[in-house]
Parts: sequence; structure tokens; C-alpha cells
Amino acid sequence: MITKWIEEQTFANESYSGQKLVQTEFDDCTFLNCDFSEADWSESDLVNCRFENCNFALAKFSGTGMKEVQFTGCKLIGINFDSCSDFLFSVGFQKCSLDYSSFTEKKMKKSKFADCSMKEVDFSGADLSQSSFDDCDLSGAVFHYTNLEKADFRSAFNYSFDPELNKIKKALFSQTGVLGLLRKYGIEIR
Repeated sequence: MITKWIEEQTFANESYSGQKLVQTEFDDCTFLNCDFSEADWSESDLVNCRFENCNFALAKFSGTGMKEVQFTGCKLIGINFDSCSDFLFSVGFQKCSLDYSSFTEKKMKKSKFADCSMKEVDFSGADLSQSSFDDCDLSGAVFHYTNLEKADFRSAFNYSFDPELNKIKKALFSQTGVLGLLRKYGIEIR
């Protein structure tokens, strides 16, 4: 239950490390160079918010709503986005570090990831149809029973997944990137 509302504010160079930001709705807010390490956002709502160069190390998002939220240049390592509220979940990432994060079972149609490090990210069971992964490093990312229909991987790199275990109809790949779809067969292409 939301108990506090904050609208149209800009927060810059603030530290919220270890603080509880629970049950608060942030609407149309901008956060610049803020430290949210170990912050607890449980049961809060982020609506049309923008985060730039923020640190979310070990932050908690249990039941947190994220609706049209943009992250740019943020450190989001090991975040369990799968614990966020599913209602209208919509996020975008540019120049972020998302290594070891999880989006298991999230419905994320048309999501945009650009210039991100996404090593070991778990997308098992997620719906990423029509999403784009522009210049993203997907080393060790897990795609297992993931909907990737019409997703754009043309400039993504280091990805490898089984096309038989994922929906990939009309997904876009570069000629060199498509080799990541053949890795399971142990063949050599020279």
C-alpha cells in the first residue's frame, strides 16, 4: 500500500544507501548520480522516472512497480527484477551494467537495451518479443523458454542459446552473431 507520493522532483548527488524507500510512489522524478546501494524499494511505485549514473548495488525491489522507467549509466549488478510487480512493468536501459541480474518470467515486450553489459543475466521464461539489444554484451546470458520473436540481436555480441528451446520467429541476427545459435551442435565454421 502506497503511503507517500513524490511528484516531478529532481534528486542529485544524494545518498540513500541502506535506506528504506518503501511504499512510496515516485511519479515523473529524475535521479542523478545517486547512491541507492542496499536501499529497500519494496512495495513502492516508480512511474515515468529517470535514473542517470546511479548505483543500485544490493538494492531490493520486492513488489516494486516499474512503469516507463529509464536507466542510463547505472550500476544494477545482481538485481532481481523478477521480484518487481508485473503490473505494467516497463523498463529501458542504456550504458548500464546489469551483470548477474534476473528477469525470470518478466513480460518485457519492446524493451530497449543499449550499450549494456549483461553478463550472466537470466531471461528464463521472459517475454522479450520485439525487444532490442543494441551493442550489448550477453556473455553467459540465459535464454531458456524465452520469447524472442522479432527481437533484434544484430549488434549484440557473445550470446549463445538454443533456438529449439526459445521462440525466435522473425528475430534479427547478424551473420557473425548467428554462430551463437549453433554453439550447442559443436560444429566448426571456418
